[in-house]
Amino acid sequence: MDIESIEKDTTDQIEIIYEDEFLVAINKEAGLLVHRSWLDKGETRFAMQLTRDAVGCHVFPVHRLDRPTSGVLLFAKSSAVARSLTEAFTEHKVTKQYLAVVRGYMPKNGTINYALSFKPDAIADKFANLDKPAQEAVTHWQRLAQIELPFAVSSKHDTSRYSFMRLMPETGRKHQLRRHMKHLFHPIVGDTSHGDGRHNRFFRNHYDCTRMLLHAQTLALDHPVTGEPLLLTAGFDEQWMRIMEAFDWVKSVEGSSP
Repeated sequence: MDIESIEKDTTDQIEIIYEDEFLVAINKEAGLLVHRSWLDKGETRFAMQLTRDAVGCHVFPVHRLDRPTSGVLLFAKSSAVARSLTEAFTEHKVTKQYLAVVRGYMPKNGTINYALSFKPDAIADKFANLDKPAQEAVTHWQRLAQIELPFAVSSKHDTSRYSFMRLMPETGRKHQLRRHMKHLFHPIVGDTSHGDGRHNRFFRNHYDCTRMLLHAQTLALDHPVTGEPLLLTAGFDEQWMRIMEAFDWVKSVEGSSP
């Protein structure tokens, strides 16, 4: 095998965190699209195709993660199981927990109930109904750790503060967590659409962190065929762990599993 083939094989590897004859779950990397999209015609790597190639059969997506979000992504291996899982997500029978780093000090616990208006994509939602009313959106949170750094990222303050959060969406609206954190004036670090560019640049320059710090840590659900409870968990990538170690948050990570 030549060097080019070896490099391609390594690039196309995907981390499978659970598999049986009905389901497969992966730890989606940040920056990876779930499936082909008109928004990114030049992209060649997709979670759906990589998972299909890894398990050797067609897979059906049952939920989505934003491109910059990493973590648990679940697929079904048949259309019947996919329908069952889609119903479970729609009926709020799946519990999702995310981890995020946000700007500022957030209260230790809380809930935001803030309806979100429909935000269409120029191409993907070209034929969507643009007159949709705002949809109910509820997110619960728990602060796991916080830090104050001796850097004046903003001209208003001599230091900069950040919180390490567990976010638990009760509903599943488009960009819900990112938009809710922005609404609370605690945007997620690395979010180029709803975040703060000054803090994003600070993390890029000081910590070589080029990704959005939002990670789908767990999915909890009943198996659609056997009925057994499933808890699917995805670990952090290198950039996440670099931040955790720099901020001395590793113990908070270890203690953050539900």
